[in-house]
Amino acid sequence: MQRRDFLNALAAGAGLMIPLGRHAWAATAATAGATPNIDATSRKLIVVMLRGAVDGLNVVAPVADANYARLRPTIALGRPGEDNGALNLDGYFGLHPALAPLLPLWEQKKLAFIHASGSPDITRSHFDAQDYMESATPGIKSTADGWMNRLVAALPGTTTPTRALSIGPTMPRILSGHAAAVNLANGAAGTKANVLDRPAVGKAFDQLYADNARFGAAYQQGQDAHREVMDAAAGKMAGGGMGGGMSAEMQAANGGAPLPNGFPDDAARLAALMRNDPNIQLAFVALGGWDTHASQGSARGQLANRLQPLGQGLAVLAQRLGPLFEQTTIVVMSEFGRTARENGNGGTDHGHGNAMWVLGGGVKGGKVLGDWRGVGDAELNEGRDLPVTTDFRTVLATIAERHLRLGDKQLVQVFPSMPRAGRLDLV
Repeated sequence: MQRRDFLNALAAGAGLMIPLGRHAWAATAATAGATPNIDATSRKLIVVMLRGAVDGLNVVAPVADANYARLRPTIALGRPGEDNGALNLDGYFGLHPALAPLLPLWEQKKLAFIHASGSPDITRSHFDAQDYMESATPGIKSTADGWMNRLVAALPGTTTPTRALSIGPTMPRILSGHAAAVNLANGAAGTKANVLDRPAVGKAFDQLYADNARFGAAYQQGQDAHREVMDAAAGKMAGGGMGGGMSAEMQAANGGAPLPNGFPDDAARLAALMRNDPNIQLAFVALGGWDTHASQGSARGQLANRLQPLGQGLAVLAQRLGPLFEQTTIVVMSEFGRTARENGNGGTDHGHGNAMWVLGGGVKGGKVLGDWRGVGDAELNEGRDLPVTTDFRTVLATIAERHLRLGDKQLVQVFPSMPRAGRLDLV
């Protein structure tokens, strides 16, 4: 089909042009396979990335350590029962009160935290640290694909176009690569019909790509994935998207990720998709707004306003997954932590170690894991922030091995530069 004929068909069918690079849907080029073996692919993994570096010391706060309050005279959480107090976890650590919706999961031992975890690379650049966390090759900038894309290929069973799903404005680094992945826009727009769903327009595109085997296969795969997820979503999802209200500095740190305000709605949509389409095994969501250099707040304020919809969304996700939650693991991670000492603007600056969150039906929760050394001056990295005592890849590899049942060969494929390390008592 010639470009002129294509344009004529498109104009006749819709009277408009389509900005191809800005579709709600996209798919990486890969060959679609048959429906995977349900027994081999019944275990799910959802990764939530907090872009901008969330302050893990106020998420899981060492409230029993006097140094914590000393270093944070205006933003520290109080002890449980005090004004601005944290929610008790184990007598030493307390959970930020804005995350109260997650406390039942902790009490049910379905939620765990790994403190002083993160990337061994010492960068405090948002861009580099996020890239390393998404490629899972810290310090190596030449890695072409993301670790979740490599995981798609390493999982048992035959892959399908919807095996991996991202919710966000564009396909993220973590899912870039040769394996198939679907990108779904935030909010209700992600499950609305797009212009390609108009018969005349769709036919025009089908004809355009009919004579090009490589592009035709990629286009058709994207359309197949789009229809499959649309079928799963039909009549079951609603709710506004996420966005608005970020400073220019935060937007730069967030790499396009929206605020978590609409995350509860997107979490409900994701749960419905995973319930209705058993082919979806992996999912990724990125949320922004965590680069709190100023006016961070304590139990209330900017950080609390971000954590509240995040906690609510995670609770919604767990609840809406229903029985599927028992075979799902959810990981929350951020590129690095923040300084132990508050700055002169009532905020915190770029740090190193942070806290990872893991929740799910098979999680051995109700505990804070990791090699915790305290927040005294002598225990801090460079006298300013938490050291990384648990490599984030150790957490992910533990989940990949024990939850997703990957063998040694597949683990090396997914995490090629990871040093040998023991597994955590996590799942």
